[in-house]
Amino acid sequence: MVKSDQRRRQLAREKFERQQQRRVEARQKAKRRNAVIASALAVVVLAGGAAYFSIGLSDGDGSKDDAASEASPSASPSESESAAPEPKMTIDKNAKYTLGLKTSQGDIAIAMDAKKTPHTVNSFKALADKGYFDSTKCHRLTTEGIFVLQCGDPKGDGTGGPGYTIEDENLTSLGKAGADGSVTYPAGTVAMANTGQPHTGGSQFFLVYKDTKLPPSYTPFGTMDEAGLKAVEAVGKAGVDGGAGDGAPKKAVTVEKGTVDKA
Repeated sequence: MVKSDQRRRQLAREKFERQQQRRVEARQKAKRRNAVIASALAVVVLAGGAAYFSIGLSDGDGSKDDAASEASPSASPSESESAAPEPKMTIDKNAKYTLGLKTSQGDIAIAMDAKKTPHTVNSFKALADKGYFDSTKCHRLTTEGIFVLQCGDPKGDGTGGPGYTIEDENLTSLGKAGADGSVTYPAGTVAMANTGQPHTGGSQFFLVYKDTKLPPSYTPFGTMDEAGLKAVEAVGKAGVDGGAGDGAPKKAVTVEKGTVDKA
């Protein structure tokens, strides 16, 4: 059983690494494509004088299916969704806060320490205050290799973001990585999803409902209360819609209201 569990974790990590490599390659390909298009537009504008064009260029891999199928806590914001500055710092950096999620499967209270993750807490406070998380779905559940429920995407497909990114924080809090390059994210941990690149967190986050081994590259910023953990465990136990190990949860989870208050 131990060897079987280790093998599943290894396969999950290998799948994660393949996904991140594809994302890096896709981003590089998109940048090259964008440069070619920009050069072509420059030529047209110089030649035509009065010609104007509006073209949307994506820095992501452009595949929702890929973003929804890989077993990893990742997010895929486009280049246009990470161009704005993060919210102005307004929280008390020495205080503790509670992220409250009223969901269709029960209430989840998440304890956050601004001293450890000021940028993350400040971002969640700014987003929650404007109702960003209200009526959003937790779009992905993973039940094999890693054990997480991912939420915080207003698009509900793993590609949404708030229009800015925040820096990684608190990455050493879970200890030194082992020989396999991973650390244990204990059950109850809440951490930021990202694109696989440093400092690319946005609004997506994942709730760990069973001890999970992952690379120490996801900002751990909160801890669920006992009732919240039980609610997420129940979602995990119900499994993924369609019976796969990764995908939309069979027991659908909607965040009806998200709030951040000083503890």
